Amino acid sequence: QVQLLESGGGLVQAGGSLRLSCAASGLTFSNYAMGWFRQAPGAEREFVSAITRTGSVKGYADSVKGRFTISRDNAKNTAFLQMDSLKPEDTAVYYCAAHSLGTYASRRPLDYNYWGQGTQVTVSS
Repeated sequence: QVQLLESGGGLVQAGGSLRLSCAASGLTFSNYAMGWFRQAPGAEREFVSAITRTGSVKGYADSVKGRFTISRDNAKNTAFLQMDSLKPEDTAVYYCAAHSLGTYASRRPLDYNYWGQGTQVTVSS
């Protein structure tokens, strides 16, 4: 059974930082591209960042480019999202997802095969 477990969310002041982790089990992690998405109340789920299976290609939404950094540790079956210079508009539930086409850092939620339960990030002004 595939499981993706996010952690690291919380409450932080604007300008602060958080590091999200996504621990994967039940799949060959190094074969999968990984993505981070977020969903604010009343809004659709939106792409944040993605990374190919080797980490050679990374993609970011324009809204987070230069502030967020995606990475992965295939030896630990874990993906990360370092979030710096956080803004109130970053407040959302953040989800990690796994995509079986490991060479493609897709921005489309429909491309992803597995999803975590999400972790809440709240940025106060």
